[in-house]
Amino acid sequence: MKKIISTPNAPKAVGPYSQAIEANGTLYISGQLPIDPETSKFVDGGIKEQTAQCLKNIEAILAAAEYSVEDVVKSTVLLDNINDFAAMNEVYAEFYTCKQPARVAFEVARLPLGALVEIETIAVK
Repeated sequence: MKKIISTPNAPKAVGPYSQAIEANGTLYISGQLPIDPETSKFVDGGIKEQTAQCLKNIEAILAAAEYSVEDVVKSTVLLDNINDFAAMNEVYAEFYTCKQPARVAFEVARLPLGALVEIETIAVK
């Protein structure tokens, strides 16, 4: 069975998709942009601030689905500029302090709304 997960503590979907879908004990979180759900705008700052906001949004969706950061098994990090990898990785390491998930990170041509980073996540109970 498929269950749609939605929370006001993360940005609303900006297209025809859900914040997350839970199916058979697996949570699939759509790519999160660095949007502050209170203002519906990007957070101020650079790659570190944007990465932190993406991760806060992911954490809010995990909580809404009754999952935790420790349940995350895979992340996909999309970067506007691969030269931002080290700075993104520094913030990412502070978020996943133990039981780090599998991950891939790569540069893409462009991200929605001109974001510097977008993070997609899969969690399993």
